[in-house]
Amino acid sequence: MMPSNLDELIAALRCLPGVGPKSAQRMAYHLLQRDRTGALILAEALKMATANIRHCSKCNNFSEEEVCALCSSPKRDNSLLCVVEMPADLLMMEQAQCYRGLYFVLMGRLSPLDGIGAKELHLDRLVKRVLEQPCEVILATNFTVEGDATAHYLASLLQSREVKVSRIARGLPVGGELEQVDSGTLAQTVLERREVSA
Repeated sequence: MMPSNLDELIAALRCLPGVGPKSAQRMAYHLLQRDRTGALILAEALKMATANIRHCSKCNNFSEEEVCALCSSPKRDNSLLCVVEMPADLLMMEQAQCYRGLYFVLMGRLSPLDGIGAKELHLDRLVKRVLEQPCEVILATNFTVEGDATAHYLASLLQSREVKVSRIARGLPVGGELEQVDSGTLAQTVLERREVSA
């Protein structure tokens, strides 16, 4: 028996993080019963986003242009490059208004158990960018086991090429995520960053 349109919708909604079978079913019923207009708007927004959004060629963040607005801004300090795990971390850094340099977004963190290594994080692009335009690299990965492992790996990789590397201070709680912290604490961690020694 072929899956029905409803079954396909429920299965599609399960691709979202934290959405299990029951949540997907509730969402599908809500969209079909109470908000068909919203469902059509959502479908069109997803279609447009997947067609038009790509990765910035410099920072790897999401962008509709080849080079995003942050990377092309003449107001940014190109002697600083902050490495973050996810776009949400970049947004949090920007909201804290404590940093005026450029970024590189890893789109994840090293996690061998999940099959995420250096290749999946485009670390070759990061190294190329740093070597083309020398700068201090500020590691702002999360203070989780994977985030710390990623920071240590990046520090070793970049210091072997004589790049100055610092790590944001541990004003954040251990196990904390950048997108969950208040902007005052985040600002303090950037101001109190320290050089990483191998």
